[in-house]
Amino acid sequence: MAIEANGKTFETDEEGYLTNLAEWEPAVADAMAAEDDLPLTDEHWEILNFLREYYEEYQIAPAVRVLTKAVGKRLGKEKGNSKYLYALFPYGPGKQACRFAGLPKPTGCI
Repeated sequence: MAIEANGKTFETDEEGYLTNLAEWEPAVADAMAAEDDLPLTDEHWEILNFLREYYEEYQIAPAVRVLTKAVGKRLGKEKGNSKYLYALFPYGPGKQACRFAGLPKPTGCI
């Protein structure tokens, strides 16, 4: 499988995650979001950038519970809750947000 973004082709696995994480660029997130009919706002990008920073530091994509807690610590409790994150990423803040951010599927996600 693959996704087209910025005139390039990016290989994905059967669940839509990039196979080469180093190839990620913001246009990939935009293309994936367009496929999910979800226009990305500044609020989405705040979480996507947070996820990329988290992954760079810990080398793991956080599961939803860990993500919620970490977002709350960094961005405040009004954003560090499941309701807020699911409103942004209705297919699951762990799975969908990590996919858009070019990260692997979070551990513990089905």
